Amino acid sequence: MRILITGGAGFIGSALIRELIGHTEHEVLNLDKLTYAGNLESLSSIASNSRYEFVQADIVDQATVSAVLARFQPQAIMHLAAESHVDRSIDGPAAFIQTNIVGTYSLLEAARSYWSGLPAAERAAFRFHHVSTDEVYGDLDGVDELFSETTPYAPSSPYSASKAASDHLVRAWQRTYGLPVLVTNCSNNYGPFHFPEKLIPLMILNALAGKPLPVYGNGQQVRDWLYVEDHARALLKVLSAGKVGETYNIGGHNEQKNIDVVHALCALLDELAPQHPAGISRYAELISHVQDRPGHDLRYAIDASKIERELGWVPAETFASGLRKTVQWYLANLDWCQRVQDGSYQGQRLGNSDFKDLIA
Repeated sequence: MRILITGGAGFIGSALIRELIGHTEHEVLNLDKLTYAGNLESLSSIASNSRYEFVQADIVDQATVSAVLARFQPQAIMHLAAESHVDRSIDGPAAFIQTNIVGTYSLLEAARSYWSGLPAAERAAFRFHHVSTDEVYGDLDGVDELFSETTPYAPSSPYSASKAASDHLVRAWQRTYGLPVLVTNCSNNYGPFHFPEKLIPLMILNALAGKPLPVYGNGQQVRDWLYVEDHARALLKVLSAGKVGETYNIGGHNEQKNIDVVHALCALLDELAPQHPAGISRYAELISHVQDRPGHDLRYAIDASKIERELGWVPAETFASGLRKTVQWYLANLDWCQRVQDGSYQGQRLGNSDFKDLIA
């Protein structure tokens, strides 16, 4: 297949492309705007492959997207391009409205025009796969409730509201125009090449530098953690075997409190990086509690039984195995982290307003 991926220089997108180029025979065109979170260094291992192509473009630019579609002639679009950091959405929601809502609309219209012009057999085989988040569901009460594919939407932040809007647009284009869509909603991803403003990489890098490990509020917020390479494999399974018009929740079966995640990271670093910064004998001594995020959801948890039952996908990594792999990767790739933190990966230095010591 020829697959066009939007946002392929991002964390999940780059993992998906590495999986596609490394383990399939598909051709991939990566269309990415290269905002602060897009990093082509995450694709250096496959960048020279003859089945991979990169185009720098904004999904809001419908004319450019249409031209790329006409030239590349994809048989599927996997839409991952999005602004995705909750704290940034609180500080500046406009970019989230523009990319996640207007951008998705523009991409849908370009895709609809392209798809409408295909021969009948190719039109029937075409897929538009929209990748979304469990945050559109809001949060959960108690300890037993799970998000299912039919859970009503109740987003809490500008980020999750903009993603909820994009989900609705995609489904409307299927219902109204017949565009063959698939929708997936995933839980919190983690793993190699994660941008260092997110919880797990931020804690690793702060700990190694002897900086405080800031935990929002009491740290009792619960998230279901999904190893990014497991997520990539799930996305390919949905693309190849998912039923048009269906939604599939993708989770890691790994519910953890934020404070427990931080303690687990500290314990791994005590083992794997025992040369502690001056003044501490355990990394957990750096943990500090900061004012909670406005509108902070307390608990997310995914019911991923549908994708297991219908498509046979289950995650390969436990939280313990995935977290160990993640810490080992960061310890072995501190130069990558340094280039992100100082902005040199973009050829420019990021200012303090662009890179914050905030947690996900």
